[in-house]
Amino acid sequence: MTHTFCPGYVRAPYQGLVEDYPGTETYPTADFRTEWGPIFHRGRLDGTARILLIGQDPATHEDVARRILVGEAGQRIQGFLGKLGITTSYVFINTFLYSVYGQAGGSAHAHDAHIATYRNAWLDALAADNQLEAVVTLGTLADTAYHAWRATPGAATATWRYATVLHPTYPDSASASGTITRAAAFARLCTSWNHALDLLTAAPGGLTSDLARPLVHYGTTITPAEHGAIPEGDLPPGLPDWMRGTKSWAVRGTAQPPATTAAQKRATLTVTIP
Repeated sequence: MTHTFCPGYVRAPYQGLVEDYPGTETYPTADFRTEWGPIFHRGRLDGTARILLIGQDPATHEDVARRILVGEAGQRIQGFLGKLGITTSYVFINTFLYSVYGQAGGSAHAHDAHIATYRNAWLDALAADNQLEAVVTLGTLADTAYHAWRATPGAATATWRYATVLHPTYPDSASASGTITRAAAFARLCTSWNHALDLLTAAPGGLTSDLARPLVHYGTTITPAEHGAIPEGDLPPGLPDWMRGTKSWAVRGTAQPPATTAAQKRATLTVTIP
């Protein structure tokens, strides 16, 4: 049986970028889980991407799969791409290379020049290597990163369409804070994403799709059918199918015996085959 896979960082300029990445000298361990290593991207690095999506930071599933946005958030945004008819011509990068240790950590480094320098090198490479037609930012931190890059020479003359949307995990984080119900948060997310769908597809000059299909907006929530499985070709070779599925398989901070201290929790991931 033939399997597709992500070939990795085998060509310039991406090979050079992953050979020389920032570590704890740039990402302090008090604010980032640097012990799990950097996670760079997901999607095309062969010059065929037409849409660039900027996320926030890797989470538990990403620490294992070594590609960004492969868990619940990734499946939600994969479904968003599906509504656009985009099946392959996309690339994701994150605002931060490492998982944020507490939301305050990300906010504290939103304008960090040293972090931005490396991130902008990636963004410059992707813009130069692809005929980008659209950029979408997922959440406030990603949008801050995008506008900082937009003011640099690598993006200053770009003509792509731009949309910012609520982060895919917004319903989870916002409802957990108690400021809004989960149902209302999903409705707000869907409104945000529908606006972006309209902006990106509006004629003339809308985003070129990989697969022509009628645009179907979200209702007041994201249904199971509107999630998208992570394509096998986005991940390193040999990863099992369940790592791309819609069921969660990794959580942070459990063990036998259970992790109880902050140090134990940040050092522990539990993977369970669903």
